[in-house]
Amino acid sequence: MKKILVTTGGGDCPGLNAVIRGIVKAAKNNGDEYEVWGSIEAFNGVLNEPQRIVRLDEEAVGGIHVKGGTIIRTTNKGNPVDFPTQLADGTWTTVDRSKELIDKIHALGFDAVINIGGDGSQKISQTLFENGLNVIGVPKTIDNDLSATDYTFGFNTAVQITTDSFDKLVTTAESHNRIMIMEVMGRDAGWIALHTAIAGGAEICLIPEIPYNFCDIVERIKSRYEGDTGFVNIVIAEGAKPVDGSVVGEAAKDAGDAHVKLGGIGNVLRAQLENSGIEAQIRTTILGHTQRGGTPIAFDRILASAMGTKAFELVQNKEFGRMVAFKNNDMISVTLTEATEVYNTVSLDHYLIKTARDLGIALGDEGAVC
Repeated sequence: MKKILVTTGGGDCPGLNAVIRGIVKAAKNNGDEYEVWGSIEAFNGVLNEPQRIVRLDEEAVGGIHVKGGTIIRTTNKGNPVDFPTQLADGTWTTVDRSKELIDKIHALGFDAVINIGGDGSQKISQTLFENGLNVIGVPKTIDNDLSATDYTFGFNTAVQITTDSFDKLVTTAESHNRIMIMEVMGRDAGWIALHTAIAGGAEICLIPEIPYNFCDIVERIKSRYEGDTGFVNIVIAEGAKPVDGSVVGEAAKDAGDAHVKLGGIGNVLRAQLENSGIEAQIRTTILGHTQRGGTPIAFDRILASAMGTKAFELVQNKEFGRMVAFKNNDMISVTLTEATEVYNTVSLDHYLIKTARDLGIALGDEGAVC
């Protein structure tokens, strides 16, 4: 009997459980030669003592495709190449535990690892592969920021959640003649914000790829009001920033977490607008982690399930060092190097940028002068 180890790393995401279920189902229905196991909290389950590794059989994955989160949990503090370690004096540093990890995986008798995660996780997959581990990657991120695949599972569910929320804000903005600012996720990529703005009919959309001119926002708001009548709905990505400005965020407070936690640009923009003399009431909604949770929509369940079964196929065929990808309406695979070499930001010539402009959505780069 051969053994596959499954890991889910980075932020949680709708569809993770559907991938896990797809792997287990495919293993069962294609010769039943493989056992599937899960490492709790990404690779931490292997590195921790005692180890936390669980058997994933059909009973364990029954019905989980409709559930958010991941049954084997996840973490963004378990990079084996740069592993957080506390020193005797209480300070923290990082060490490379990748060889130790690989040795432990081999000692446990695993023939392959399927690592489900985003850009950072797949860079880890590449390093481990280069050091002798049989790895297959599955792309996961609500930010849709892996360029080797047309879509990552979880993205469309996040957009559905943000659009539903935006629709609700439109009605209250109109009722009160208010300016509503909705901040969505998207660290360096504005896909969620852009899709939401087009789907919801926003007046203004601010994304990381287009640093915004504050005067453009003021001008658009003024054009929407006649006296005290009018309303404006703004979508802003957490990674958006003004021209000659910087993103809003702070260092993580959790020990061993090196990530900068973005968030708060919506409130910064609100304060700037209020200080500029805008008379209309302004309210801010930061959706935060609601975008990551809950039941995946049908599209993401299907995409994630197909990616899970494709990952098993790659293991069967011993096509290691590759990542599953959805490209041109087909399920393919690419090398891990190709998967991570180009970060998938919104290009300024993308058709959705033109769509937004043609719909009259202001992107903050019109060049107005206050």
